[in-house]
Amino acid sequence: MCASRRGFTLMEVLVLIVVIGVALAGVLLLFQNTVRRSADPQINKQALAIAEAMLDEILLNAYDPDGVVGTRANFNDVDDYATYTTTGGMKDIQGNPIPGLQDYNVTNIAVVVTALNDSPATLTPVAEAKRITVTVTHVSGVSILLEGYRVRYAP
Repeated sequence: MCASRRGFTLMEVLVLIVVIGVALAGVLLLFQNTVRRSADPQINKQALAIAEAMLDEILLNAYDPDGVVGTRANFNDVDDYATYTTTGGMKDIQGNPIPGLQDYNVTNIAVVVTALNDSPATLTPVAEAKRITVTVTHVSGVSILLEGYRVRYAP
């Protein structure tokens, strides 16, 4: 009688190691690419938060220009922010650098007078409004553009 032998041959074990090694390399490569890109959403969210904060700051100011010009701490109407930019990172209202935001900059703020009219004419048209566009960029090339409107409530 011949006893049956159980187990794997050396050749079968070597083939198994090669197959598992190739599969593991593919999975690790996919994992590496995923980890490398995991910071991108944080950069987008931070740029959006900066743009929202800047737009909110602008919209809280008066509609009509008063002719006073100066630093950002003295801005008191929407038009004062036209063409405002930062270099070397974000700064607070006093012009001091904000730690952790040195890679973000306001690259453009545009203030354009426009009329607001809806196409079916169901709402009362607004003769004068200002469209404010805020653009914030990151050194990686991420760019966020936000728009808002400031209307004249009373002449």
